[in-house]
Amino acid sequence: MAETRNDLTTADGIWTLRTLPGMDEAQFSQWQALLEHRTGMTLSEGRKSFLETNLGIRMREIGCSSYQAYYEKIVSGPEAIREWATLVDRLTVQETRFFRDPDAFRLVSDYVMTRPREALKKRPLEAWSVGSSTGEEPYTLAMVLNECMEALALKPLFGVTGSDISKPAIDKAQSGLFSARKLMGMDDAMKNRYFHPAQRNTVEIVESIRERVCFTRLNVLDLKHAPMHGMNIIFCQNLLIYFRRWRRREIVKRLAERLAPGGLLVLGQGELTDWQPPGLQRVPSEHVLAWIKRQPDEE
Repeated sequence: MAETRNDLTTADGIWTLRTLPGMDEAQFSQWQALLEHRTGMTLSEGRKSFLETNLGIRMREIGCSSYQAYYEKIVSGPEAIREWATLVDRLTVQETRFFRDPDAFRLVSDYVMTRPREALKKRPLEAWSVGSSTGEEPYTLAMVLNECMEALALKPLFGVTGSDISKPAIDKAQSGLFSARKLMGMDDAMKNRYFHPAQRNTVEIVESIRERVCFTRLNVLDLKHAPMHGMNIIFCQNLLIYFRRWRRREIVKRLAERLAPGGLLVLGQGELTDWQPPGLQRVPSEHVLAWIKRQPDEE
């Protein structure tokens, strides 16, 4: 039986419930196909209620009474492009925080600390956070790289790019403002060093880190057109789980193409199994899924 969604309306000042019809299988299949075609994201039958809930909230906001009417608005309405961007933000922005995967960031630190010191002096380190959401991951990468440079007594020659499909998420990331709970689990010394209090119980990233991080809107289905090349570190965690296996492999191949020789690619545990990306060497680790791009003479 299809689930229903209720909304509150008023009649003569009395609150009553207005029921939205449930999404039938044909409608769900239609939305599944649209999302996969445009974003690569797949929705299993088990996530039908997730889709209904998020569509229902947005439909109420704009006064749309049926899933089909909203679908047509998304596909061919006069505000289709803007409305699609709003919906994608609702469906793709995930909960994240600073230093979400400590083991992965320790691996990044070890990678930088063991690079030839002369190389770090000559060429800036370039890192890329793919699926950066509201910015916690790329800012964490910047903090890690800054700590490494200081430990090596080097100038902070590095830059971090964060990319995401969601324009509102990118805008939030660029503000550099976060709720204090996003810092849960962080070392107090790091909190005090890289954040300062801001308005309305928020904290703000210090300028020395913000100026090292930039953001851009990017759909991972369009990686072949991405301007990033010769990256030293590519961090892509908790993104591939939303894609089919064949598309995960395609995305990883594209990311590997954008790594510099000797560059590091970090994925989320379990996001890619039983496959060895060509041209990459697996990093021996029980806790982190990562590869190093082979040098040309190692091919």
